Amino acid sequence: MRLLLAALIAAALLPGCSALRAGYENADTLLRWRLTSYLDVHDEQSDRLDAAIGSFLSWHRARALPQYARICEDGAARLERGLSREDLVWGYDSLVAQSRESLRAAAEKIAPLLDGLDEPQIRHLESRFAEDNRKFAREYLSGSDEKRRERRLERNIERMEDWVGRLSDEQLERVRQYSESALLFDGHRDRERKRLQAEFLAVVRAHEAQKRLPELAANWDRGRDAEYRTANAALLKDYYAMVLDIDRTLSPEQRAQAVRRLRSYAEDFSALSR
Repeated sequence: MRLLLAALIAAALLPGCSALRAGYENADTLLRWRLTSYLDVHDEQSDRLDAAIGSFLSWHRARALPQYARICEDGAARLERGLSREDLVWGYDSLVAQSRESLRAAAEKIAPLLDGLDEPQIRHLESRFAEDNRKFAREYLSGSDEKRRERRLERNIERMEDWVGRLSDEQLERVRQYSESALLFDGHRDRERKRLQAEFLAVVRAHEAQKRLPELAANWDRGRDAEYRTANAALLKDYYAMVLDIDRTLSPEQRAQAVRRLRSYAEDFSALSR
């Protein structure tokens, strides 16, 4: 469910500052391409999809982008002076809050169209979810635990270096320690994805998207079980500890690179919101 709705906010999450402005200016085309891989719509339904995308993007430009700009500017100031655990919690909570607001808005815009889907169209959507799940399993669940940890290490290094540049040997070792010791969480993610997909499909099959989907989208985590919540809290604790350790070892050049990137995002979000 969140994957489908998140396609309606993907334009705000494009990597790279130069790509962000260009991508957002063409977001209607991007979102239509992504959504029509899930929604087999034609004729009048296709027109309604275009209208929903346009309405959402107008809302997103006016309401969400200024908030993204504020978060990036505030985050840059926090990073510039050195991070604390409170800063990381603030960043996580801020992004979750913005995600809830945007997902609710996306659900409200697209719900009337979803309520008009017939059973063959719903089966098409269901088959696309199944394809996504097979891809997720290949990328995150296949192989031994050792291989999965190796892939996680590669992803974490790539993400870190994308922000701060080449990591030092000490920093690489800290990322390696995290990747080797933190619990493997992807099985929980897989079950959570399937739970959300099942809830979403039940709402669509009942033709109750307008009635139920906005609340379900904004509070996607309400149905998580205790095991997931415990594991997620433990993973966040370990990840925060790693980030704080690396923050303490950043060179002035590494810190400046990350701060510049956040401020560039803030500038882009502000410009796009006008």
